[in-house]
Amino acid sequence: MDEQRLDGNAAAGTLGEVFSFEVTTAHYACEGCGKADQIGAAMVYEVRGLGTIVRCPSCDNALIRLAHNRGRHWIDLRGIRYLQVEDAAG
Repeated sequence: MDEQRLDGNAAAGTLGEVFSFEVTTAHYACEGCGKADQIGAAMVYEVRGLGTIVRCPSCDNALIRLAHNRGRHWIDLRGIRYLQVEDAAG
């Protein structure tokens, strides 16, 4: 498996294809350890041919799994308790 480890900001383009807001500044809480932070502070693994995995930097839990295949996006958010986004107005 050809895997590359990056920071959470590396997922901006891929997640931007699915969400209509700036995902890297969204706050999350890890389902595994409860750590709360911004997605941009998480670890991202891009696995060639499989997709993108966003992992908790504290416990390595898979927060988000994202794949794109045959014109469809597949997203799994089971690793996070919540994804919180502030309104543009603040």
